[in-house]
Amino acid sequence: MLQQSSPQMQAPRPESAPPAGAQRSSVLSMLEVTIQRLEEIVDQETHALRARKAIDFREFNNRKSQALLELTRSLRLMQGMGPDPALAARVGTLKVKLAVNQAALKVHLEAVREISTSLSEAIRNADSDGTYTQAISSAAGRP
Repeated sequence: MLQQSSPQMQAPRPESAPPAGAQRSSVLSMLEVTIQRLEEIVDQETHALRARKAIDFREFNNRKSQALLELTRSLRLMQGMGPDPALAARVGTLKVKLAVNQAALKVHLEAVREISTSLSEAIRNADSDGTYTQAISSAAGRP
């Protein structure tokens, strides 16, 4: 004869697994903090570029890479949870800030490229103006 299981005999729910609503809220909160941090980093770099301040590009790149990694990991936790309009708006704002940052970096990179081209041409012209040609040819003629 089969016995019906009583509610007390069901497997207990693990304490570490929060209910779905609490988990969603936790993930959204984590995403909010991550997006805020990434926006601050991007804003700082954009401001420094526009102000023409000396900045450590390696540091900004490392900080942005770390924040993007955290964002990617957090977004993976959202899979299967359904869309969130507030999160979509925050990601849209971040996307705009990243586009502005990209444009500022592009201007800076083009300026660096132009300066390096000018320096290369100046070095090439200095080598071909005869300044060193006389010294080289007289040194080559010595025994």
